[in-house]
Amino acid sequence: MHLAAYIEHTNLSPVLTIHDIDQLVVEAHQFHFLGICVPPFWVKRAKWEIGSEKILLVTVVGFPFGYAMTETKLDEIMRAIDNGADELDVVWNISSFKTGIPWTKIEIAKCSKLAHNHQKILKVIIESAYLSDQEIVMACKMCADAGADFVKTSTGFASSGAKVEHIKLMKASLPLSVGIKASGGIKTLEQTRQLVAAGATRIGTSSGIKIVQPNTTPNP
Repeated sequence: MHLAAYIEHTNLSPVLTIHDIDQLVVEAHQFHFLGICVPPFWVKRAKWEIGSEKILLVTVVGFPFGYAMTETKLDEIMRAIDNGADELDVVWNISSFKTGIPWTKIEIAKCSKLAHNHQKILKVIIESAYLSDQEIVMACKMCADAGADFVKTSTGFASSGAKVEHIKLMKASLPLSVGIKASGGIKTLEQTRQLVAAGATRIGTSSGIKIVQPNTTPNP
């Protein structure tokens, strides 16, 4: 199993610097990661550093709580696309979902349509730590019906992240055409193997180097 091909090398720290962004790109190239995931502010810089390398550029939208207005999320998506993002990881409106408002699905559909109109991939972060098993099933169906390309477990800012049992539940609830991104607290090789075996088709982690080469020290 070539795990690097699953990994989106991630740094969403609130205190990251331009050096961290540049280093993320260097490491993605060095360790053959599928892509990198960076904050919206740094998308343009990351795109410049990636250049012609085959490294996917992913950013987040509505991060990390998801309760921004839909118009704000759509603006974030468009700006990210203009700056060079290949994929958008949108935090859905958990507050709206918990309230039972139909707008939750409408928002996902609007985000999906905008991304697809520009040939970009849309992932929806459902923040599984806040959901019951029944709600995870409902969330997966809603995301798939609204056109999401992936459903993603976590922002990494909740009380817990990716769990094998949640990935299995998501796999059972989603059509084969919708991928699953496991993220949040993924730090070890064994954990990553278990998540992929359970059905994850992407792994979002800031511990990618440790996972693929446990004895390797990153470049300073």
